[in-house]
Amino acid sequence: MLVQRVITALVLLPLLIGAIAYLPPAWLYAVFCAAGLLAAWEWAGLMGPSGTRPPIRIAFVASCAAMMLVGWFLRAQAMWACVAAAAWWVFAIALVRGYPANFERSRPNLGAMWLIGLLLVVPTMLGLWMLHAMPNGPWRVFFLFFLIFAADTGAYLAGRNFGKRKLAPSVSPGKTVEGMVGGLVLCAAWAACAGPLVFEIDRPQQILLLVALSLVVAAFSVLGDLAESMFKRAAGVKDSGAILPGHGGMLDRVDSILAGAPMMALGLTLLNI
Repeated sequence: MLVQRVITALVLLPLLIGAIAYLPPAWLYAVFCAAGLLAAWEWAGLMGPSGTRPPIRIAFVASCAAMMLVGWFLRAQAMWACVAAAAWWVFAIALVRGYPANFERSRPNLGAMWLIGLLLVVPTMLGLWMLHAMPNGPWRVFFLFFLIFAADTGAYLAGRNFGKRKLAPSVSPGKTVEGMVGGLVLCAAWAACAGPLVFEIDRPQQILLLVALSLVVAAFSVLGDLAESMFKRAAGVKDSGAILPGHGGMLDRVDSILAGAPMMALGLTLLNI
C-alpha cells in the first residue's frame, strides 16, 4: 500500500505542479474540471442506492459538467458560487456535529444529495480558477495546497503526540482537538512566513488578515475531510473509489480542497488581498 501511494504521488505531483505553473487559467480550469468530474462520479455513489445506478451517476456527472461550463461563461460572477459554497459549509458544521442522530431521523434524499454534490464540486473549480487568475495566481494556488498540507501534517504530528480529546468521534475517531490545534498552529506559521511573499504584502494589518483568513480556510478544510467521512460512513464505504492506487478515490484526495478553495477565493476577494 505504501509503495502504491508513493508511486502515485511521484507520478501525479509533477503533473499537477507543471499544470498550475505553466497552463493558462482556461486550460487549468479544464484540467481541474476533469478531476472534479471524477470526484462527481464517486459522489454519486454516496447519494444512496439510486446513486449507484449508472443512469443516475451519468446524469449527475453531466449536470456537474453543465454547471461547470455555465460557470466558465459566467466566471465574472464566480464569487457568488463561492458564497453559495460557504453557506453550505457553514451548514455542514451542524450536520457533522449532529451525526449520526440527524441521519437516523432524516437522511438526505437523492435530491438533497444531488444539490450538495453540485455545491461541493462546481464552486471548487471556480474557486481554483479565481485564485489562478489573480495576480501571482499560480503561487496562490500553491499557497492554498501547502496550507491544506500544513493542516494535515500539523494535525497528524500533534494528534499522535498529544491527542486526547476526540474532535468528531462519530465521524472520524482518529481526529483529535489537539491535532486540529497543532494543524492550525502550523498553518499560521506557513501563512505568516510565505504569505507576504506570495501575496506581495508588507503591512502588518494585511499580514494579520491573511493569517486569520488562512486559519479559517484551514479549519474549513478539516471540515471538508470530516464531511466526506460522514457521507462515506452513511453509505457504508471506506473509500469513495479506487482510481488512485494507494490513495483511494479522487474524492478522498480533494475533500479538504472542496471546502478550502472556495473559502480562500472568497476571502481574498472580500479582503482585497
